[in-house]
Amino acid sequence: MWEFLIFCYNKLMQNIEEKIESVDMKIIHFIKKHSLPMARWAIFIVYFWFGILKVFSLSPANPIVADLLSHTLPFISFDTFILSLGIFEMIIAFVFIIKGFERLAFLLLIVHLITTIMPLFILPTVAWQSFLVPTIEGQYILKNVLIVACAMGIVAHLHPLNYKNNV
Repeated sequence: MWEFLIFCYNKLMQNIEEKIESVDMKIIHFIKKHSLPMARWAIFIVYFWFGILKVFSLSPANPIVADLLSHTLPFISFDTFILSLGIFEMIIAFVFIIKGFERLAFLLLIVHLITTIMPLFILPTVAWQSFLVPTIEGQYILKNVLIVACAMGIVAHLHPLNYKNNV
């Protein structure tokens, strides 16, 4: 009797493990198939949205941008700069969803992110409450690490350039 119960238990566990493995494989396949387009569209949505807010002077980041601008490029008018920054962000958004432009998109993103982390160093009272404790603005800036990781995932799927075979 015990042997039969053990046999049934083992069969049941084997069946459950096979079902779990099957579901696991389906989830992994789905994520592999959709993660790259989702990453592209996620960056597009964030950059286009934040960019268009700047273009229409509706961005909640405008005060920190104005403060940073006054410390770094005081000879440029805020209106000109914020409009240019918004358009630049929208360009980054569009370039990320155009296949074949990933390298350019990543370069533009890095240039943009270098400028966006400046308040962490140039405006410490705006970005930090105390040592390693960011303000809400500081958190907003630090979350860009996620955007970099997402962009790196996109670039990691590229094939190396091979100019030798194109000549």
